[in-house]
Amino acid sequence: MNRDVRRLLRDERANALVAWAIVAVVAVVVVASLVDGDFLWAAFAAGLVALAVLPPVLLRHRNAMLPWEVLLLAALPVVGRVFATVQVTGNLAKYLSVAAVALIIAVELHVFSPVRMTPRFAVAFVVVTTMATAGVWAVARWGADLLLGTSFLLDPALSEHAIEEALMWEFVASTVAGVGAGLVFAVYVGRQVGVSRVPDEVSIEQ
Repeated sequence: MNRDVRRLLRDERANALVAWAIVAVVAVVVVASLVDGDFLWAAFAAGLVALAVLPPVLLRHRNAMLPWEVLLLAALPVVGRVFATVQVTGNLAKYLSVAAVALIIAVELHVFSPVRMTPRFAVAFVVVTTMATAGVWAVARWGADLLLGTSFLLDPALSEHAIEEALMWEFVASTVAGVGAGLVFAVYVGRQVGVSRVPDEVSIEQ
């Protein structure tokens, strides 16, 4: 693999320790969500954990973690949904977490596949991925409401117009969050140029 790996992954022990701590907290959220019966959110949190541990698993080195700032951006709304005493997971915060997951996917595609993203394409990729995730999330909630009798989307206390309006605002929030995460990706790639971050003992094939 080329120098993009060295640009996009960090091997500092401090970064790895913080990143693994964030992953551990999100893993606790998975368990807590399962206990509370919130299976959709548990699945989302579990997916975040899987994406976070992908670099060290593929590189076979525990310190080859993505930047802890990116993981924290994705984890904050996830953790807040379970532990906060006030509602901190509004539409924008929720899709900021989704956008951060899209950001992680963009970084890992750039590192572990032949795909190379220009800054402009990266922004578009993260925006579209975030909006697509919002659509999938809406369909998942709708399906759960029909099959399991929940009220994630089809709230009987709301009119059809109110439900549709709330859904449209969710798509707006996902777009805003996606643009923000895409810009973060573009700035991050630019700042990492020329920085060697992968542990020297990690063997990476072309």
